[in-house]
Amino acid sequence: MQSDDLIVHGVDPIEVIRKYYDPESEAYRILVEHSEKVAQKALHIVDAHPEWRVNRRFVYESAMLHDIGINACHAPAIDCHGSAPYILHGYIGAERLRSMGLHRHALVCERHTGTGITLEMILANGWELPHREMMPVSLEEQIVCFADKFFSKSGQMKEKSLDKIRKGLASYGQDDVLRFDAWCTLFLNEND
Repeated sequence: MQSDDLIVHGVDPIEVIRKYYDPESEAYRILVEHSEKVAQKALHIVDAHPEWRVNRRFVYESAMLHDIGINACHAPAIDCHGSAPYILHGYIGAERLRSMGLHRHALVCERHTGTGITLEMILANGWELPHREMMPVSLEEQIVCFADKFFSKSGQMKEKSLDKIRKGLASYGQDDVLRFDAWCTLFLNEND
């Protein structure tokens, strides 16, 4: 058993989400629907690879909580009327989870944007983020980050094709596309 598995899990993600979102709001509906799709995709990957001995419950919880910071950001198309730039949603969500003692969940939240955010990207873009690497490290972090790329929070939330994901990631740079392709090989056993 890995030391990380000794951490007690069993968080109710919906209860956590309700601390920050009105369950009657459109933002809540969008967040929960998106997060459920990401969780299903992530668990499908976990279930296809029992040899990895990934903590299934933690992957589920983290997938459900990875976007908890969106309502602090300005994204009116998804009923989020905060003032922060959207690029900060992972970091803001991570701070919320840390305040609840969910430190490992917070890492997933902080590291899921794009295929992760490098220090170089933070500095080059002048983003108001801590000056550090925010790249998915653990297998659980990578699985949730990868699964998240398949679902938008706007529109019908249908699963995106690999080509559509690659085109979207290309705006962040070729390194993101290469990381995604490596994940396709690892998680899907394909790379079209």
